[in-house]
Amino acid sequence: MGLDPEYLNGQTPLGEEEKEGLLIPSIATREELDEFEQQNVEEAFQWLIGKSIKPEKIFSEKFICDVHKRMLNQVWKWAGTFRHTQKNIGVDYWMVSQELNMLLGDAALWFQNEVFPPDELAIRFKHRIVSIHCFANGNGRHSRLMADIIVEKLFGLEPFSWGERSSSREGDTRADYLKALKEADNGSVDRLIKFARS
Repeated sequence: MGLDPEYLNGQTPLGEEEKEGLLIPSIATREELDEFEQQNVEEAFQWLIGKSIKPEKIFSEKFICDVHKRMLNQVWKWAGTFRHTQKNIGVDYWMVSQELNMLLGDAALWFQNEVFPPDELAIRFKHRIVSIHCFANGNGRHSRLMADIIVEKLFGLEPFSWGERSSSREGDTRADYLKALKEADNGSVDRLIKFARS
C-alpha cells in the first residue's frame, strides 16, 4: 500500500486494513488524498442542493450512512459503513450503532419539542456524532455536513461557515475549532456554535 499520510492534530489515523480500502491506488500523500476526498465531498453537497428532507429521514441511521457514502464513495470502499476497528477517540466500534441510534432518538425529540434553538440543536448533534466516531475516516467533515443539513433543511437557515469568515490563518482556525470541541466535550457548546457561525 503506497498511502502513508501524515496526520494533523485531531485527525484519526487509519489502520492498515482501512488503507486497503483506497479506491485510487495512485494516491501516495496526504495532499493528494485530501484533494480527491474534497472533490467527492463537494459532490455530496451538490446531491443535497434543492432536496427537501423530512426530520424522520435526517434522524435515521440509513441517512447518516448515505451522507457519508456520498461524501467518500469514490475514494474509499468502506464509505458509508460503520468502522470495525478501535480508534484513538470515539466509542468502542461494536457500540457505534447503539450510540448513534440513541443520538438519533434524542435529536428527534429535541426537534419535536423545540428543546434547543436551531443552531444549538445542530451543533449538539454535530458534537455528539463526531464523539461517537461512526466511520473509519471523515467523521469531522461528516458531522459538519450533518449540522449544515439540520439547520438548512429543518429550519431554513444558512449553513454554517465553520470559521471561513474568521480572519485567523488556517492553522489558527483549526486550533480554534479543536479548542471549541474540547469545551463541548466538557459540556459547553457556546464556543463551538460561535466558531460554526464565524
